[in-house]
This record gives sequence, structure tokens and C-alpha cells, in this order.
Amino acid sequence: MFKLIRIFVVGLILVVAVNQAFAQATLSGANVVTTAVPFLTISPDSRAAGMGDVGVGTSADVNSQHWNAAKYAFTESDMGVALSYSPWLRNLADDINLAYLVGYKRLDDYQTLSASLRYFSLGDILFYDDQAQYQGQQNPNEFAIDFGYTRLLSDYFSGAVTGRYIRSDLTGGQMINGVESHAGNSYAVDVAFYFRNEFMTGRQENLFSAGINIQNIGAKISYTDGEVKDFIPTNMKLGAAYTTELDDYNTITFAVDLNKLLVPTPPRDTTTYDDGTIIYPGGINSDKSVVGGMFTSFGDAPGGMKEELQEVNISAGVEYWYNQQFALRAGYFYEHENKGNRKFMTAGAGLKLNVFALDFSYLLPLVRNHPLENTLRFTLSFDVDAFSGQSR
Repeated sequence: MFKLIRIFVVGLILVVAVNQAFAQATLSGANVVTTAVPFLTISPDSRAAGMGDVGVGTSADVNSQHWNAAKYAFTESDMGVALSYSPWLRNLADDINLAYLVGYKRLDDYQTLSASLRYFSLGDILFYDDQAQYQGQQNPNEFAIDFGYTRLLSDYFSGAVTGRYIRSDLTGGQMINGVESHAGNSYAVDVAFYFRNEFMTGRQENLFSAGINIQNIGAKISYTDGEVKDFIPTNMKLGAAYTTELDDYNTITFAVDLNKLLVPTPPRDTTTYDDGTIIYPGGINSDKSVVGGMFTSFGDAPGGMKEELQEVNISAGVEYWYNQQFALRAGYFYEHENKGNRKFMTAGAGLKLNVFALDFSYLLPLVRNHPLENTLRFTLSFDVDAFSGQSR
């Protein structure tokens, strides 16, 4: 137990050190990178949410679809499903929430299929025009449907491709500033890879795993028939995890993720000449193509490389398991002050039985209010393969 406590303390010190190091580089003024349909970036399951939104390089589970679908190649079960529920802005309303349904099925020793549905309800909203005239009541919502294919490429390496349909209905067809609006639609794909290696040190089993996932590579989305189109949150996730046995009953995992949006950084100011030419002294405008925006996103920040590094979010988490039945989790999420200033700590717990698993997570904001503050989220997982084995 004392060894476990020392490991937790060392991990916390490392997280604080990373936070202080990044806090030294601060530009004057915020320049936040924004996109449409940000609900796609919300952590949907409680295991990853309890570890500071870490999940790209951790061990495979039923919720791998969101973080890294390539992990399905290394699942212990042939089939599983899970349901997650996250209340949103609980302090303000009780009808805003995110629900996530996911499942996978192994076809053979090399191939796995997976699918998921993410639904974000914004509750009932009353619409009024600029003359304060009542225009009706709507229930804005957004959802995404995913289908993934995973392939084991070697004993240690796997890859996956996930297709996604996105629909965002925020206005219910209302007139916005005299312009008719409609639901936005988009299509996207994820490309992911995962590495996993087990090894022994003395008599202890160890596991090192790492992954990369480039998410939401897809078309821009528009809510009108005009030319205004917004980027969806194309982003790159890099992650690694290390798991070691403390003894025959206790294991612990340390994990870290890095995340960067692959969309153009907003320019800080513009200069318009008499002939209509617009010059962007720093940053690239939203007229950039999707592919062009992805490649230039590594060097388009007005503040140069210093600002580019500020656009990288850091997640760090730790997970402790007793006898592979009871888990405790903790994590930390860092976002630079100029890029949104989200900083929070998380905690979580999990209980795993033969067929069912139940996970909880809780978020504690450190510098500002968070939509998930004082909110308990849960995930219920069902091992279909284990249930079928008991029935037989």
C-alpha cells in the first residue's frame, strides 16, 4: 500500500511540473481555435473521463471506438456493448445530456467490426426574433453514427478506419438574422494505429502500449444555403501507457495523451485595401480547404512555434486495479490560457464482474467553471461473449 501511495504522489508531482513548464510560455491575448460540432470532442465514457480524458494508448476496452478503434484488435472478448450517460450543465438545466452507445464484434483472429451512436441533446429552447416575438419551441440536438473496421497487422501492431456521419440541428429551421437555417450535415473518417508489447521484468508482467488517431477528417459543415462553412474538429491524438504488476493482485497504469486540432488558427487582425484584397498578417482564414488546413495547422499560428505549442492539450492519468475487479482512477487535463484555459482534475472508479462492468467519473475544474462540474457520469458495459459462455 505504501508503494502504491508513493507512485500516486510521484505522478501528481510530474503533472504539476508539466503544468508549470507550459504556463511559462504565455502570449498576450487569447486566440482560441474553434470549430463546429464540438460535441465530437467530449469524452463519452467514464473510464477515460476518470483519467483526465486519456484513452489513445491505454488498454483496449469496449469504448475504444472514440479514442482509438485499432485497440479492438487486442480485446480479450469477442463481442461487447456499452452505454454511457453524461449530464451537461447540470447546474443550469436538467434536460441537456450526452448519450453514447457503442459495440464491437470480432470476425476472426485478425478482423473486428465496431459501431457507435453519439447523441447530444440541448434540451427545450424557446426561439424569439429580433422584435422579441415568440417563434416557437425546439429541441436542438446533434448526433454522429460511426462504423469502424480494425485489422491486426502483426503480433504487436494494428490499424483501423472509422467512417462517420454527423448531423447537427441547432435551430430547427428558424430564421436567423433574416436567413433561413437548416440542419448541418457532414461526413468524416478516422485513421488510427495501435502498438502493444508485453514483457517481463523480474517476475513482474509489464505492458507498454501507444497509439495515434487522426479524427474527423471530413467536409466542412454549413447551417445555411450560403457560402459560410465551418470546420469540424479534425484533430490528432497521440498517447502512450505503461502498466505494471505490483503483485499478484494489484496492477497500476500510467498514461499520457497529447491532442492538437488540425484546423486553421484564427488570424489576430486583418488589413483590407481599396481593391478588396484582404491581408492576414498572421493565421490562415477559414476559406482554406480541409486538407490544406490540416497541413498548415502545424505552422499557421500568428505567434509562431511558441503559439503552435500552446495549441497542444495534455492529458495525464493513472489507473489502479485490484484483482482485475475493482479500479480507482485519477487524471489531469491541461489547456493553455490563450487556447481556452481548460484545466481540471478527474477521479473515477470501476467495478468489473463476469458479464457486467460499471464505471463512474467525476470532474473538478481548477481555474474556471466547466459544464461537467459537480456531475457524476457513468458507463455500463456488457460482455456478450462472457454471457454466451455462461449460457452454454
